[in-house]
Amino acid sequence: MEWHMTDAQSLGIIDREIGEHVFSPAEYEIVRRVIYATADFEYKSLIRFSDQALQAGAAALAARTTIVVDVPMVQVGIAPYIQNTFANPVYCSMEALTRPQKEKTRAAWGIETLAHRYPEGIFVVGQSQTALTALVELIESEEIRPALVIGTPAGFVGVDAAKARLNDSLIPHIRVDGRKGSAVVAVAIVNGLVDLAWQAYGQEGRGLL
Repeated sequence: MEWHMTDAQSLGIIDREIGEHVFSPAEYEIVRRVIYATADFEYKSLIRFSDQALQAGAAALAARTTIVVDVPMVQVGIAPYIQNTFANPVYCSMEALTRPQKEKTRAAWGIETLAHRYPEGIFVVGQSQTALTALVELIESEEIRPALVIGTPAGFVGVDAAKARLNDSLIPHIRVDGRKGSAVVAVAIVNGLVDLAWQAYGQEGRGLL
């Protein structure tokens, strides 16, 4: 990311207000990106990283693994970072050609369709709770094994259960616990991870991973 003076000042404020924390340097970079994007410090206690999630995600990005997202807002938000670094293919579930399905939402049916095409892809579910549930069901049935899942949808009915099932799946993932979340959060996480991966794999020098 190209930082400007106001960005640096904002990040300085975030660092001062967060103070001491238990995150690794790479995890903290993701957390502060989310707080910067949302101005919501509660995410410090809501973002969860599975074991080796950042390492697995960075390696998958460097390997040009296909990225599947749930809504166009996520696709548009991450496209400049992806295009300027690893150039991974990015597909959106809302744009997938699918047959009509009354029992599922368009996002859920689309992400299921794309998951069967790219079973080892990187999946980013920023907004659609039904898409996250559909993805978790495919993981639990061992039909797919994603390289990384980022799950940040907000919701009141069933979203906690979907996130808990993701946590139990043993798939590398980054999630937001509780009711909060949004596509904005997902974009911040992906773009932060892309920057970390580019430091580690895309250019010379020591990265944070």
